[in-house]
Formats: sequence, structure tokens, C-alpha cells
Amino acid sequence: MSYAKDRSSARVFPRSFAARKDFWSGILNLEFWMRPTGCAVRREGWPSLPVYCLLSVVCCLSAAAQEPRVINAKMRTASAAAGLANAFHSIQASESGPVWIGYAVPAVPGKHEMCCNGSSGDFSDEGCGRCRLESRQGEDGGQAVKTGEEKTVKLESPSSFLVLYRAEAGKIEKIRTFSPECELDAGGLPFIWLTGAQPAESVAWLSTFVKAEGAVAEGASGDDNLGSSALTAIAFHGDNSAERALEGFAAAGQPERTREHAAFWLGAARGRQGYEALSRLVRDDPDEHFREKAVFALYVSKEPEAVDAIIGVAHHDSSAHVRGQALFWLAQKAGKKAEATITEAIEKDPETEVKKRAVFALSQLPKDEGVPLLIQVAKTNTNGVVRKQAMFWLGQSHDPRALAFFEEVLSH
Repeated sequence: MSYAKDRSSARVFPRSFAARKDFWSGILNLEFWMRPTGCAVRREGWPSLPVYCLLSVVCCLSAAAQEPRVINAKMRTASAAAGLANAFHSIQASESGPVWIGYAVPAVPGKHEMCCNGSSGDFSDEGCGRCRLESRQGEDGGQAVKTGEEKTVKLESPSSFLVLYRAEAGKIEKIRTFSPECELDAGGLPFIWLTGAQPAESVAWLSTFVKAEGAVAEGASGDDNLGSSALTAIAFHGDNSAERALEGFAAAGQPERTREHAAFWLGAARGRQGYEALSRLVRDDPDEHFREKAVFALYVSKEPEAVDAIIGVAHHDSSAHVRGQALFWLAQKAGKKAEATITEAIEKDPETEVKKRAVFALSQLPKDEGVPLLIQVAKTNTNGVVRKQAMFWLGQSHDPRALAFFEEVLSH
């Protein structure tokens, strides 16, 4: 594989007004951008410009925008046009020392930030600053570095994200994901940027690490586990192949922790399609322990119907433990639907343990909602164990209404 000329760092967008003016003047110099496409440009006007030439400009600008902000690196580019797996195999065969390899792919819609500590999810609108990829003595890799620069406030979430791999001696050792605005310090190592990576190929490549390690090996966690990191990266791909991969990893027959992680990301990142997959799993999966985890995945889903799915589990699941967990997560959602389902479980569920979990769920509601309901249970429920549980959680609430209720009980 041939590489372009080494670069010490990626291009950074100019900060001063004069520099930005020169930058955009260069961008708008059509002769410069059209030259690689073979299009002739007439200076006297745009109407004669072929449409495909304008599309070529757009493609060039898009590719430039995806290039990462990397410092302290021996930077070069390579093409993944012949296949992403082929590109990696070629690099791994030719690079014996440590090297970072990365590319950009479309991101799933939503407000996501992937930064120095490997986190992914809904965070603030502030940029993540500079991230150190290589560890220093006494530090873990991925440390954030204060640069003294003001962070830029993001008005919209980026449409792409970066997938990075650290390889050494022909073996992938780490997989990391970053938002494109992060500045990455490669610690002086080679950094190979792959152009033309296709999202479906990226999902397939990442899936090989999930399968090779049985997804998430028992006892392993964080960046040290390639399966976990690969599943996270798959979850944020803006491509239907990501849904198919996650559903496959959540299916019966996969390793337990693989299923749990895949289910979590179906709820946390995959929107409507993820919700629909989880609804089927909590209804039909034979594994009680997995259904419990799938209920939590529904809880983190932002789809409005997820609450109804959790209510369905609280009513109909064959396992008392799973029904109790559904009641707990319903309480975290609060709302009238949650209240009605929890109080109905206290009154009608045949299992005392589920009733106790439902009383605890009432204690998790906002105090203005939960305390009056707990007082009502303590006053009127016919099950002594349930009344005792309600009294216990009223005592833990430190609410003046609970104190007044206890005074009333003791005065009789």
C-alpha cells in the first residue's frame, strides 16, 4: 500500500478573521477544486458549469471536513476503496510498531458526544477539547488535556464520528470512538487516516472483534475489552447494518454479556427500530435474566411507547423478579401511567415479593406523588408485610406528612 507524504498534524480551521478569509478564498477558487475532476471553469459565470463538477466540489469539501484534528503524530492517509478489512490487513502487515488507524463514518441521529474517557451518550453542548491517546507514566490513555482555549459551543450534533484503532505487531489492541471536534494527541506515533470507509463495511469489521472475543469476555471491561468497545462503535453508526448487527448480538444463543450490551445500545442509541427490537425481546425471550436487562434498555430508550412496553412487562411477565424490576424502572419515569401500574401491582399481583418491590417503587416517585400513595398503602392494605414495607419507606422519606402520619398512628 502506498501512502501520501507524512504530515506532522491534521489541518486545523483558521482562527483569525484574515486567515479565515484566505481559507475560504482558497475553497471558493473553483479552478483549484475542479482541476482534479477535469472540468473546465469559465470565469465569466457559473451557468455553464456541469452539475457533476459541482458535485465533485461538494464531495471534496465533505472529505476534508471529516479529516480529524490530530497533533503530535506522523500523519498519513490511505484509501479503503478496496475494502476496509483489506486496508487494515495491509497496514497490520506493514507496520510492526505501534500505530493508530482511523476513519470517519456517518453517525446515528441524536445528541451524542464521544470524548477522552471513552464515554458515549447525551452530554453538554461543549466540545471535548484535547484528548491524549497514549498513556504517560502514572496516567491512563485517554486523558483530557487543558489547552487554555475556549471551548466552542455546538449548535447541532455532528453528522459523523471517528473510529480509531491502536495496532501493534500486527494486532489490534484498542478501539476508540471520538466526536470529530475532539483534538487528538497521538503521542508521536504514526496515525494512518483511511479515506472512503463505508459504514456497512465498518460494522462488519467491528463485528469480527465482537465475535472473536465472545463479545464481552467475563471479567473484562472498558477499553481493554475489544468486544465491548466494538459494540459501542457499532451502536453509533448511522446505517441500517448497525441495527441488524445489534439485533443479532442480542439474540438467543449469544454470550450473556454480549446480549446485555447489545440490548442496552438498542435502547440507548437506535431509536424506533431499537425500541421495536427490544419490545419483541422482552415479550418473547425465554431467558428471565436477559428480560430483566432488556427492561432497563427500554427504560433508557427515548421512544414514548417504551413506557407502555415496561407496563406490559409489569403486568404480564411470568417472572416475579422481572415484574418487580419493571415496576422499579417505571417509578424512575414517574407519571400517571407509572403510578397506576405500581398501585395496581400492590393490590393485585399474586406475589408478595412483587408487592414489596412495588412499594419500594412508590418510594422512588417524586415525594409529592409517592408519599401520599405510601400513606394510603400503610393505612389500607390488607397484607401486613406490604403495610410494614410502606411504613419503612415512609420513615426513610423524612417527609413532614410521613411524620404526621406516624404521630396519628401512635396516638391511637
